Amino acid sequence: QEHYGGLKGLTITWIGDGNNVLHSIMTSAAKLGMHLRIATPKGFEPDLRITKITEQNSKEYGTTLLLTTDPLEAADSANVLVTDTWISMGQEEEKKERLKAFKGYQITMQTAKSAASNWTFLHCLPRKPEEVDDEVFYSPRSLVFQEAENRKWTI
Repeated sequence: QEHYGGLKGLTITWIGDGNNVLHSIMTSAAKLGMHLRIATPKGFEPDLRITKITEQNSKEYGTTLLLTTDPLEAADSANVLVTDTWISMGQEEEKKERLKAFKGYQITMQTAKSAASNWTFLHCLPRKPEEVDDEVFYSPRSLVFQEAENRKWTI
């Protein structure tokens, strides 16, 4: 909102694990007027109960929802590209399996090629290089440090 001047009509794309951060975005995006595009590997989709709520919210608020396994399809026309850790606390033993499953899900400039011309990048930190490459993470398109500062004010 701070960057774009408002949220209504923006398209937010999540590329990564169907985790708690995604669930928070899913339950709020449509209510804020944002279209949501989600790419997760098979077996790492968001919780089905949250997906059903999100589908209902999208219908009610007139937004769109896309669930796919293709990160490039999800990135198409996105204003905001978002990811988070692929290995959450308590999942450390699954690291090898998860890194294999998420191959091809790293956000790169190639991912962003089909995004909207004003695209930005968010990550709630800490970030791992396999999730987003340095070129995107440290680019002027990255708002991760502003995001981190804003989180401090909400805490």
